[in-house]
Amino acid sequence: MQLGIRLHDVNASLDPQFKTMEERAKKAQGEGFSCVHLAYSKVMSGITFDDAALTEGLGRYTKRVFDRYGLDVAVLGCYLNLAHPDPTKLQEIQSKYYGNIRVASLLGASVVGTETGAPNAEYKFDANTHSKEALETFIRGLAPVVECAEKYGVSVAIEPVWKHIVYNAERAKTVIDAIGSRNLRIIFDPVNLLYPGNMEKREEIFAETMDLLCDRIAVVHLKDFVPEGDDLKSIAAGEGMMDYTNILKFIKTRKPYIQTTLENTSNDNAEKARIMLETLYRQL
Repeated sequence: MQLGIRLHDVNASLDPQFKTMEERAKKAQGEGFSCVHLAYSKVMSGITFDDAALTEGLGRYTKRVFDRYGLDVAVLGCYLNLAHPDPTKLQEIQSKYYGNIRVASLLGASVVGTETGAPNAEYKFDANTHSKEALETFIRGLAPVVECAEKYGVSVAIEPVWKHIVYNAERAKTVIDAIGSRNLRIIFDPVNLLYPGNMEKREEIFAETMDLLCDRIAVVHLKDFVPEGDDLKSIAAGEGMMDYTNILKFIKTRKPYIQTTLENTSNDNAEKARIMLETLYRQL
């Protein structure tokens, strides 16, 4: 596997001079990572990343930065609500996806990544989030984005999350079947499939996801969790309750050289998490 990191987790606590995209890329390389999850708005300040800002020049510049440090962009993140109830706002959101797809094609990003939203303007979990109607709304919002990706030769990857519309493997498979495009892929984040009510069945949930979505999984997110009140808190890999054995076995046997990115790390624990996962991977 190829281990990477969310770029905005790198140097996050340092002075602004070390929080540029270039400085973060340099640090990620120094910590032994081979790829990154890039969210422009979290690593470049003072810019509103609408469609107008997502230029061809930005794509080429970004490619030069990461080529300099031997890093690939595993995920170009565009985590906006494609189930927004306001049609005008939805069109603005879709336009940002189109811009990210254009840039992704120029910088060579593996996927444009997105979560799957909520059926409200606040992008918050509510009583309707897991409804059939919400799923249909998301599919309608996603369809033109995937169509645009096909034209640019780019893949869009959706990330199932318990608190969002696509909250398990079965719902993700429904989206895949409805869209009917090979350019639609999956980001597998095991922890994001959990909540306090199902965390004790996590190995069963992970196994079902890896089985049902195997052909479409393009990127894996690796982090950990601990219970916190009536919720789960995401933390760096190796610092919580996760057992990565079966996930890493899946990667080793079914997903050669897949890009995996750490989440919820800091400069204090990112390299430690990478070494822990690589050591376990080699031992399997």
